Amino acid sequence: MSRRSWVFDAGIALVVAVLGVLEVVRGLDATHRQGPPWAEITVYVVTGLLLVVRRVRPLGCLAAIVVVSLVEFAIFGSPEGGGVMLPALIAAYTVGRRTDGRRSCWGLVLVVVLWLGWSGLDPMNTSARLRVAALIWLSPWVIAWLVGALVRASRQATEQRRIARRERAAQAVAGERNRIARELHDVIGHSVSVMTVQAAAVRRRLTPEQSVEREALETVEALGREALTEMRRMVGVLRQDGDPVADREPAPGLAEVERLVQKFRAAGLPVQVTVSGRARPLSPGLDLTAYRLVQEGLTNTLRHALRPTAAEVSIGYDADRLRLAVRDDGAPVGIGPEAGHGLLGMRERVQVYGGELTARPGADRGFELVATLPLERS
Repeated sequence: MSRRSWVFDAGIALVVAVLGVLEVVRGLDATHRQGPPWAEITVYVVTGLLLVVRRVRPLGCLAAIVVVSLVEFAIFGSPEGGGVMLPALIAAYTVGRRTDGRRSCWGLVLVVVLWLGWSGLDPMNTSARLRVAALIWLSPWVIAWLVGALVRASRQATEQRRIARRERAAQAVAGERNRIARELHDVIGHSVSVMTVQAAAVRRRLTPEQSVEREALETVEALGREALTEMRRMVGVLRQDGDPVADREPAPGLAEVERLVQKFRAAGLPVQVTVSGRARPLSPGLDLTAYRLVQEGLTNTLRHALRPTAAEVSIGYDADRLRLAVRDDGAPVGIGPEAGHGLLGMRERVQVYGGELTARPGADRGFELVATLPLERS
């Protein structure tokens, strides 16, 4: 417990004890008093001050309140009023709120025992009808316990949802990293394959006298094939059932954006593409990342935007950076879990290249995905 919690509980205990004393001295909220005033003051002060440890030992606190009260009731008879009700009420709530499982049910047992002792030792309950009517004193303690249990269950459910969201987000990030690794394998594997083939073609054109050059090219070929074998072996474990086989299809890039946009147009989403600046060749990995950003932005618009009438893909080539933006005019809605996880994956991709990604509501309406990726100077 923090110092603030201790101070708060000490304040509650002091207030309850003072109210008990005022009940005896001033008759505040007392139905009837029983026994000498000092006995009532003692039990009210002790049961009130026990609330200081209600969060540290919830069941122990409630049990101590029950025992102290029953001892006083047995000696002098049980009084009626807030001094009897309030300490057990707060302690019962705390047991329901802070104690799990079967141990929490002992709180109900204790308040029933307290009620039985109070009802049986009250000299005012002279008939069975009055004892049955005294059940009304039990209901606040039971309700307090139920409210505490409800708060505890609600907090646990909220915590479980938070943990589940965190786990799903971690799984989404891990899945995107695996996908990045597989796609980079395809990109790099294709490049290494071309290098190996070119080295072999040059080696075949050498003359017999160029033995040193031939030996160097043979080393390049061997290293290239070895690198391809190792990459396939290491990245192969990341592939899932249904994944395309490496090198079956070239990795997409911004050159295929128009074909990508046509698919979304066919799905009923009008998309406009604008390009500013002088287009320039990008490295395969960066080109693939830019393509995936556009794909993710349009997918989120199609799946999660509310009644969008248009979407815009903006591609801007600056001297040292590539600017990408996907905007829609759908009604503003919260990002769903799937879209949120997709954005986590996109951030992983952007961070690989030292870029920045922003997902936010549009200036007027809708949503926009804006990314900036550094470009290598030519």
